[in-house]
Amino acid sequence: MFENPHSAVPELSGLRSILRAFRHRNFRFYFSGQCISLVGTWIQGVALGWTVYQMTHSAFLLGLVGFAGQFPLFLFTSLAGVFVDRYSRHRTLVITQTLSMLQALLLAALTYAHHLDVWGIIALNAFAGTILAVDMPCRQAFLVDLVGHGPDLPNAIALNSFTVHSSRILGPAIAGLLLVTVSPAFCFLLNGLSYIAVIVALLAMRLARATPQASGRRAHHELLEGVRYAWGFAPIRAILCLVALVSLTGASYAVLMPIFAAQVFHGGSHVLGYLMAVPGLGAMTAGIYLASRKSVLGSGIRIALGAVVFGVSLLVFSQSRWMPLSLAALVFAGLGIVTQMALSNTILQTLVDHDKRGRVMSLFTMAFMGMAPFGSILAGTLASRFGAPQAVAVGGVLCVAGGFVFALQLPALRNAALPIYRKKGIVPEIATGLGAASELSNPPEEI
Repeated sequence: MFENPHSAVPELSGLRSILRAFRHRNFRFYFSGQCISLVGTWIQGVALGWTVYQMTHSAFLLGLVGFAGQFPLFLFTSLAGVFVDRYSRHRTLVITQTLSMLQALLLAALTYAHHLDVWGIIALNAFAGTILAVDMPCRQAFLVDLVGHGPDLPNAIALNSFTVHSSRILGPAIAGLLLVTVSPAFCFLLNGLSYIAVIVALLAMRLARATPQASGRRAHHELLEGVRYAWGFAPIRAILCLVALVSLTGASYAVLMPIFAAQVFHGGSHVLGYLMAVPGLGAMTAGIYLASRKSVLGSGIRIALGAVVFGVSLLVFSQSRWMPLSLAALVFAGLGIVTQMALSNTILQTLVDHDKRGRVMSLFTMAFMGMAPFGSILAGTLASRFGAPQAVAVGGVLCVAGGFVFALQLPALRNAALPIYRKKGIVPEIATGLGAASELSNPPEEI
C-alpha cells in the first residue's frame, strides 16, 4: 500500500512541482472528490448559521449549535485514532462519507417540511460531529496510503489544505446567493448530493488490501500509549498545544460572523457570504505557497508566524468598521491559520512512528476541532456579555501570545526532532524542519 519513501523521485519544476502529488492516481481521485464535496460542506455551514440566527437572534445559541457539532470530536476523536490504526482507512471513509450524506439529506427534508427547530438542528449537528470524529483523523492518516510517506507527503498535505480552505471561497459565495433566492433546505440538499463525488472517488481507487493491525490489547491501552507517546515527545506536544490554543481562542470567530454581518455591517446573507468566503483567498494563497515548497526547512518559525499573523488579523478585524479593511484582515486570517495548521500537520506526519499515526493524527484533530466546541461556547458567551468585536479581539491577543511562546521553544524542539529524522534516514533538509540548520555540516542557505 505504501510507496518506498526513499525511492528515486524525478526532480520537477514550476507547476509540476506544485502538483507533484498528482503523480499518484489515487490522490488525483481523492482531490477531485474532495473539491466538490467540501464546497457543499461550506454551503451547508453558512446556511445553517444563518438559519439559526434568523430563528433565534441569539449569539449564545449560535455558539451552542457550533458546540453541538464539535463537542463529539473532543469526546470521541482520540478513541477513533485507535480504530484508524486498526482497520482499513479506505473502507472507514466510505462509511463516514455515506453517513454524512444521509445527515445532510435528512436536514434538507426536515427543513423543507418545516419540522426543524433549533433543538433539531443541535441534534443533527451532534450526529454530524460524531461522524466527523472518525472521519477527520482517518482522512489525515489516509494521505499516507495515497502517496506514501516519502517526499510527496508534504505536498499532498499542502494540496489537501488548499482544497479544504479554498472551497470556502466558492461555498459561502454560493450559499449567500442561494439564501437570497431559495430556502436553506436547497443548500442542505446540495451538500447531501455533493458527497456522491467523494464516495465515487473512493470506490474508484486501487489500493492494496489492508491487513488489520489489531494488537490484541484493549482499546484504552492503545489510546493511553498514543497519548503518552505524543505528550512525552516535546515537538509533538508543543505543536498540539499551539494548535489547541488557536482553535480554542481564535478559530471560533467564524461562529460570530452572522452577528458581524447583521449588526456590525448591517447587511444580510450576502454580506455573511463575503465574510465567510474571503478567508479562503488567504487560505488558497497559503496552500499554493506550501505546495510549492520542496522541503520542510524552516517550518517551525513559519508555524509560529502563522499563529501571530492570524491573531493580529483578528485584532484588526474586530476593531474595523470599514468593510474593505475587514475583508482584507480576514484574508490574512485565512493565510495565517492555514500556514500554521498545514505545517503543523506536515511536521507531525513526518515525525510520528507509523504504527501510531492514526492516534497522533486523532490528537491533532482533537486539538484542532475538538477544542472548537469550547471555543464556540466561549465566543458566544463573551459576545453575549461584551459584544462580538470584543470576543474576537480577546482571541486574537491569545493567538499572538501563543505564537511567540512557540517561537521561543524552537531551538529545543529542533534538537529533540533531529535524532528521529536521522533514525528515519530522511534527507538532511527535513532534519531542520523545526528550526535552524546549525548542526548540519553544510547547512542550507534558507533558515
